[in-house]
Amino acid sequence: MATASILDRSRTIAGPGFNRWLIPPAALAIHLAIGQAYAFSVFKNPLGSLISHDVAKPAPEDWTAGQIGWIFSIAIVLLGLSAAVFGKWLERVGPRKAMLASALCFAGGFFIGSLGVHLHSLPLLYFGYGFVGGIGLGIGYISPVSTLIKWFPDRPGVATGMAIMGFGGGAMIASPLSVALMDRFKSPTDNGVAATFIVLGLIYLVFMQLGVWTIRVPADDWKPEGYVPNAQHSALITTGNVLADEAIKTPQFWMLWVVLCMNVTAGIGILETASPMIQEIFSDKFMGTGKGVTAAAAAGFVGLLSLFNLLGRFFWSSASDKLGRKTNYMIYFGLGIVLYALLPTLGRNVSLTFFVIACCVILSMYGGGFATLPAYLSDLFGKKQVGAIHGRVLTAWSTAGILGPTLVNYLHDNAKAKGLTGAASFQSLFYTMAGLLVIGFLANLAITAVNEKYFVHEEAARKVPA
Repeated sequence: MATASILDRSRTIAGPGFNRWLIPPAALAIHLAIGQAYAFSVFKNPLGSLISHDVAKPAPEDWTAGQIGWIFSIAIVLLGLSAAVFGKWLERVGPRKAMLASALCFAGGFFIGSLGVHLHSLPLLYFGYGFVGGIGLGIGYISPVSTLIKWFPDRPGVATGMAIMGFGGGAMIASPLSVALMDRFKSPTDNGVAATFIVLGLIYLVFMQLGVWTIRVPADDWKPEGYVPNAQHSALITTGNVLADEAIKTPQFWMLWVVLCMNVTAGIGILETASPMIQEIFSDKFMGTGKGVTAAAAAGFVGLLSLFNLLGRFFWSSASDKLGRKTNYMIYFGLGIVLYALLPTLGRNVSLTFFVIACCVILSMYGGGFATLPAYLSDLFGKKQVGAIHGRVLTAWSTAGILGPTLVNYLHDNAKAKGLTGAASFQSLFYTMAGLLVIGFLANLAITAVNEKYFVHEEAARKVPA
């Protein structure tokens, strides 16, 4: 009973004089941990050689790249689904209990996954890292968002950008850490994945407690000193509240769903195939110098994309506080369409530097799209249940997590089957991604203020968990 009271939302309400700038680090503790998901690729080769211990000569019993790829896909699908399912629960019980649930599921996914690796059971690995860990991802992703927006009504873009930046940057820590741990535990009969999963689970379980026990929610009547709501008024910024069950009945919700789905699918067009793409387009044959982009240089390109994905989350979401969310997304899509349409030409002309710059800008806007979304939702639907609404919109991420890789692989394989090479083999892919951004652009353009009939009466809103 004592434990339940400590975790209860009422025990997390901040007292007078609490420093709100302690909240972003608490959110970062969660997002930096679950951002490990973006580093899953470092396990692909080791998981594919558990029996043979030789990536170049896999044994018949070894798992294929396709089988291993489903682990990450399941995790991303469960991220979106769990965020949608548990969003209202999060608003009711508060961020502390939700963050603890996220930590237990995320770490538990590693522990179950470790057993799956040890027993060479792919279903157990799917269930552990994919299903249980994916639920931890979803709850953890949305758990600080609503709280941050309530603490920073004057700068919601800056606040959510800081936290969601952590999700983009988590892989920059997790990738070298995972490789170092596998090297530490490696032996002639064991490539160290099972032990690495155990250690990572323990590290993240402990690290996420920093967020669990430092998070606070503001009192209902709290506001920043000198804050004047909607000082820079916009028709898209509401002073009322739409509850989650009503939000999904609005056209604005579904327009934003399309906006996120298109932005993520197009971003995956670069992320999914970054390393082989740059090596193929700028190979020895096309560079004309006898020196193409090496595997090591391609890895550096992937790292650079990750950096811009991270920085874009903070830069673009912060800019949205000045420019407005709708304007930001018009930039994401408008500039993205131009850059994607230019990539085939840059590839054909062997303009490596400009090609890399274009890809980095695209990835910065991909990250920015994630980070700006919570503030956009808050503008349109109010702060009352923004976490629950955000969770439901994230099902678009689940959809894009399947649609993006499927499109990328189909279009590139189809081009290769036609005998196309270099930039030509990616041309249809780049133009398709530009087309998806056109759809996103039009969806964002169609967003207007939410009809007043969807708003809950102020007195009724007070009875709903904040």
